[in-house]
Amino acid sequence: MKPVDLKKAVDSVEKLYVYEKVGRLNDNVLSVVNVEKRTLDFHVHENSDELFYVIEGSFELETDEGLIPVSEGQFIIVPKGTRHRPVVRELTKFLMIELEGTLNKENSGEYYEE
Repeated sequence: MKPVDLKKAVDSVEKLYVYEKVGRLNDNVLSVVNVEKRTLDFHVHENSDELFYVIEGSFELETDEGLIPVSEGQFIIVPKGTRHRPVVRELTKFLMIELEGTLNKENSGEYYEE
């Protein structure tokens, strides 16, 4: 066991849109990623909730009900089965938590790596 400094972990990721795995919690993967000026297609995770924690910056989560702003230091949980997409205008640094196998190139962009 050792502590993880999220800020240092996300700052060490040199490229945008590359998910760096920083931990596991039961069957969940914790990843950090830097995103800028990107809106993914709407998608649904049928088998897992998904958590977006904003380490730095801000973004909007778009659902069928509209846009939900999420700021630095806040997190939002997308319940499984919810149609959504992140809308990121400025450089934003995230911690993502989801069931292993939830993220893939189809719902996370072409830079996603296993």
